[in-house]
Amino acid sequence: MTSFVAPPSAELHIHIEGTIEPEHIVAMAARNGVTLPTTNIADLKARYAFEDLQSFLDLHYSNLTVLKTEQDFFELATGYLDRAKVAHVRRAEIFFDPQTHIANGTPLEVVMAGFNAAFSESDRTHGISTDLIMCFLRDLGADAAGEMLTAIMPFRDAIIGVGLDSTEIGFPPELFVDVYARAAAEGLHLVAHAGEEGGPETVATALDVLHIERVDHGIRAMEDPALVARLRDERIPLTVCPLSNVALRTVDTMADHPLPTMLAERIVATISSDDPPYFGGYVDANYEAIQRDLGLSDDQLKTLALNSFDAAFISPEQRAGWKAEVEAHFAG
Repeated sequence: MTSFVAPPSAELHIHIEGTIEPEHIVAMAARNGVTLPTTNIADLKARYAFEDLQSFLDLHYSNLTVLKTEQDFFELATGYLDRAKVAHVRRAEIFFDPQTHIANGTPLEVVMAGFNAAFSESDRTHGISTDLIMCFLRDLGADAAGEMLTAIMPFRDAIIGVGLDSTEIGFPPELFVDVYARAAAEGLHLVAHAGEEGGPETVATALDVLHIERVDHGIRAMEDPALVARLRDERIPLTVCPLSNVALRTVDTMADHPLPTMLAERIVATISSDDPPYFGGYVDANYEAIQRDLGLSDDQLKTLALNSFDAAFISPEQRAGWKAEVEAHFAG
């Protein structure tokens, strides 16, 4: 049996903090004098069984206390690049959560220096074009988001956009209208998590009041036919993370995933891995899972890969070159 080979793609929904591997957690904790509940790798991995988004976030934020130094952030970023290269990622638009690190006592300058050292050279070192999208933690509220946007401005050249993540329920898009308007005035791209925990109305509201350019997750949009038509007609991309959706019980099994319906409705769906060590695999594993468990054809996989470059914040020249690679992958 021929082993699966993932197509070239753009990964548009990847939380860099969520790529920290258990081995890195243990190593960084030892280096930085952080006490963990366990330093046994198998025991750590055994905790990666989640009931919902919040149960994941609780563990995720606890693990991130090991990140303290510029070297830590450089190693975190480089670890992702190493694995993304294997997965044939050509372009990565990478979420990061500076509010988490500031709350843990790590200066923003340290965070940015570590990431910049890895990502500024990613084309040369890994053949991957990268940019950063700074996410606001919605559960910290609108005032904290506004303060974070002000704090990141000295590093404006290091980011291309803003996003909105963390707990969805109880923190609707309406809270963040002002900070998103400020980000737009700075020329930043706008994205947001919506329609993962929350229903289709959260997707519609994020589009209407935050004026986002693409929706992160968005799978519950499929519950509203009018919204489905809007997404299709306006070609608003969804950054879908299938293994994450199963791991966090947004869908019961991969066989229940709405991705085939998205494709049938001609929505600009893309495939990403979200927080891969926690959810069962990187973007290549996601492509393999949807082929195996959803029975997607090569033409459907090609559409998803082409969509990823259509949805990316890149130049027309980059888009044409990478889409040609996708065509060649499926032609060969």
